[in-house]
Order: sequence, then structure tokens, then C-alpha cells
Amino acid sequence: MKKILTMQDLSCVGKCSLTAALPVISAMGIECAVLPTAVLSTHTAFSHFTFLDLTGDLEKIIHVWKQEHFAFDAIYTGYLGSLDQIAIAAGLFAQFGKDRLRLVDPCMGDEGKLYPGFGTGFVQAMKSLCAKADVIVPNLCEACFLLDMPYNPSPDEAQLKYMCSALCANGAQTAVITGVSREAGKLGAFAYSRKEDRFFWAMAKEQPVHFHGTGDLFASVLAAGLTKGMAMEDALQLACEFISRSIEATLQEKDHNDYGVNFEQVLPWLCRQCAEIKEQNNG
Repeated sequence: MKKILTMQDLSCVGKCSLTAALPVISAMGIECAVLPTAVLSTHTAFSHFTFLDLTGDLEKIIHVWKQEHFAFDAIYTGYLGSLDQIAIAAGLFAQFGKDRLRLVDPCMGDEGKLYPGFGTGFVQAMKSLCAKADVIVPNLCEACFLLDMPYNPSPDEAQLKYMCSALCANGAQTAVITGVSREAGKLGAFAYSRKEDRFFWAMAKEQPVHFHGTGDLFASVLAAGLTKGMAMEDALQLACEFISRSIEATLQEKDHNDYGVNFEQVLPWLCRQCAEIKEQNNG
């Protein structure tokens, strides 16, 4: 059975980071090991929350894993809250990531702004981590920060090609920019594979509302899909459709909350799609 190790925080209430990654990766038939960087009462979109930093425990956990000779088929990093955590993630790649899939979701900003507490030093450290990854999955804002470019909320395809190529020039084999579109009513991702030297789109129906945690769900589906052996295009399209359907399922609930999408209701569909893609590839 394939195994993914994911390193990110855990919100006790709120559908993001580990509470998104663990069920999605497991539902796709991949064992999910976790390295929790912090425990929060809720995610940070709530007005009040507690925060327990676990940075001081991470190396102890990793040491035990080394003693037990654990191995993983992929390492996927999500939200990292400090320079120390980025350094630990780089160490994970070195110790457990040789000849394995390494995927970085460089969570650090949105809508043209870095998250509170992050500055240029954090961006540079994240850029260094991305250079060690096989696949990076920044949103449009994060891609601009990684490239030291002004934020443009509506880039054309030529600009996206330049950005993806430049991101791969930093070291990654594949760069995926999320939250972009080329036609009205659609939203998805644009990607460049340096190995294949080609660009491609993946899009699904655009939904009218933005929810916290959808980027984490996207990266989790992508990481699991690639670990299962899916082609990049198939995994990207699956991730786009899953996000769109999850938002749609949420909006159909009259009294839905705003702290995350009802992705749980779409997991059966996700499992069926994984089976269909496997059957098509085997056929």
C-alpha cells in the first residue's frame, strides 16, 4: 500500500490542512502519515483560536521514524508557520524523499498579500524549499511572491507560461498555478511540466463563493493522485472537479457554515473517479 507523509498543522475545528488532507488521501486508497506542526482550536479565519506550536517536537518524531526505518512513497508539505519548520521540511526531503515524490504547497498568501507574520525572509526560505520539490502548487498570489513579481489577478496565458517556466527554472519539475481561468464560468489550474516541456490547463465549473481550505483539498487530491500513478493532467482535472463539486454540495445545504466545504459528501464520487481512471489506464 502506498504511503504519503504530509507535514502541516491541525485545526481541531475547521476543514483545512490535516483535517482536509488525511480523509482525502485515505479515501483515495493511500495510507496517510502526518507530521503535525501545530494544533489549533480552530483555523485562523475564526476571530478567536488557541495555538500550540509543535516545532520543538518535530525532530524527536522524525528521529523515531528513522530508528524504525520508516519509508514513504511521497512527502507533501502544506502550511508551514516558521523558518524553522521550512528547514525541518527540507530535512525530511533529504532523509526520506530520495527518489520519492516531493510536493510543496507553498501556503503563504492570497489576493496579493502575505499572511500575517510572513515577510521577505519567509518567501526566500519557501523558494529554497520549492527548489527541492518535484511538484509545487502555489496559488497565483504565491507564484508572484516566489518570482518577485507584482501581483496580477488576471494574467493571460502568455504570462502564465512565463511564470510556470520561471518557477520550474528554480528547480521544480512541475509547477501548478491554481485559481486561474481562461474562460468565463470556469476556474482551475495552469501547469508546466519541465520533463515533458509542455503546458496544460485543468478547469471545472466556477462556484460563486470562496471557502477556506479548498487549496489544501486541491493539493491533497493532486498528491494522492500522483502517488497512485495518475498522469498529471488526470490528477489535476480530478482535483479541480472535486473542489467545484465540494463547494456546490456546501451551497446546496441551506444552513451551511463558512469554515469549510462539505467535501465529505463528495468523497464517494472521488473514489469512483479514482477507480474509473485506473480502469482506463489499465485498459
